[in-house]
Amino acid sequence: MLKTLFTEEGKNLPDVPWELYPRPQMRRDKWLCLNGVWDISWGVYRDRARVPFPLESALSGVHGAPKIGEKITYTRTFEVPEDWSGRVILRFGAVMRLCDVFVNGLKAGHHDNGYLPFACDITRLIKNGENTLEVRVINDLDYRHAWGKQRVKRGGMWYTPCSGIWQTVWLEPVPETYLRRLVMTPDEEGVDIECIGIESGVAICEGAEYPIEGGRCRIEPEEPELWSPENPRLYDFTIKSGEDEVKSYFGLRTLEIKDKRLCLNGKPYFFSGVLDQGYWSDGLYTPASPALFEKDISTMRAFGFNTLRKHIKIEPEWFYFLCDKLGMVVFQDMVSSGKYNYALDTAMPTVGIKNPALMAGRNTDRTQRAVFMRDMGATVRALTNHPSICLWTIFNEGWGEFEPDACYTALKKLDSTRFVDSASGWFQMEKSDVDSIHTYFDTQHLGTFSDRAQFISEFGGYSYKVAEHSANLQKTYSYRDYTSPEALAAALRSVYEKELLPLVPQGLCAAVYTQVSDVEDETNGFFTFDRAVLKIPPEALRDLNERLIEECK
Repeated sequence: MLKTLFTEEGKNLPDVPWELYPRPQMRRDKWLCLNGVWDISWGVYRDRARVPFPLESALSGVHGAPKIGEKITYTRTFEVPEDWSGRVILRFGAVMRLCDVFVNGLKAGHHDNGYLPFACDITRLIKNGENTLEVRVINDLDYRHAWGKQRVKRGGMWYTPCSGIWQTVWLEPVPETYLRRLVMTPDEEGVDIECIGIESGVAICEGAEYPIEGGRCRIEPEEPELWSPENPRLYDFTIKSGEDEVKSYFGLRTLEIKDKRLCLNGKPYFFSGVLDQGYWSDGLYTPASPALFEKDISTMRAFGFNTLRKHIKIEPEWFYFLCDKLGMVVFQDMVSSGKYNYALDTAMPTVGIKNPALMAGRNTDRTQRAVFMRDMGATVRALTNHPSICLWTIFNEGWGEFEPDACYTALKKLDSTRFVDSASGWFQMEKSDVDSIHTYFDTQHLGTFSDRAQFISEFGGYSYKVAEHSANLQKTYSYRDYTSPEALAAALRSVYEKELLPLVPQGLCAAVYTQVSDVEDETNGFFTFDRAVLKIPPEALRDLNERLIEECK
């Protein structure tokens, strides 16, 4: 358990951390943040924990850590403001993993995914004055459910588990009939909006009113500007329906494949990316504040990168809002589940043994498959409105993979507007929008599916270890090691200039370097794990990223 490094933001936390409305695309004026200090217990252990930080993290304030599979109980009290009327909804950004919610001793809800938001209508359970909220959690790392890169015995490319409440908890009042969810489908002229939960009302955008009829609405700005990293134009709008009022935003952009080129807004576009695992030295899954998300995104933009591959994790919605706002494309992974086999999923394919027949007879658990498909749909529904998200990755390096062609078809039915990488790295079958390969030990090259857009979805992993800002002085996990910032910068410039740039005229459409920051044993980030040191200056790569993007036009 690592509780030694701290970000600057983590040293002076407010009493109620993350006191920002958690859903930037579904904003209501009245709400009550329930972050802060809660009573916590497991077994005979009693303590107080700071929400919303995983119990294993330094920022949680907890002095121990529960065992995997141990029942954890969070408790706190709250009072509903006197001016609230209508229904009261209790919302959770994410809780890891198996979760039961009780209000005043009565069960309010149940949830079993550790990465996705959920809500409970607690109107009939609350009373005037003080109410008691209890959340019972078990992080069992059950392979049949999404478990990401958590591992009981962390090390190498596996990281410290993140148990308990790790995103914001809040209350909000809503009328009896209220807007439950928005589904936005943009094009080059406007956006179609499905307003789930209401039949009529009005959408107000830039002074114009657009009627909502049958729960649907279309907004067409007079002179539409398309969203891109170079021009991250967002349109604010407000939905009014009866007593309900919700503020939101949208971005207009199109994605398509022409002549085996990934196109943004009708033109070939090179997606130059960085792998982003979303781990933090003091908060693990949860940064001390959204300002750290913004620091990561803005710094990668300063390097000239225009894409982050969000790797095997789903972030709080504020991350995606900041990508929308700051102009950073997101390639979003589904969170991995299923059993992992080092030899079959990593070692053999890394040395070139990538025959899809190796997948035969593996990951046949019907429960795991059903849960994965359910969660894939829920992930798309939760994140679909963010214009920054341009590609979904279904499976990564064979881990948990099953019937990728069928999964591709199912995902395209859920969302036909985005690119889909059905099998990142290897074990690709007939259906995928991209030929996705990982090239850590080879010279950079194109894949073998010549009829697809070419995508190097992971490469690099070059390490320069800054000892005083490293989580583990005894062990280092990396692909190539360098002893100075200058040597690291020279190696990076070489691979971009001599190996990637020549591939663009041959069809390379996107490339993702590993990675944004060090993560525990891994020291191959641009940032150290505590984000205190940026190992090379942004100008070391900015001109080469600009050339990659220009070469693709």
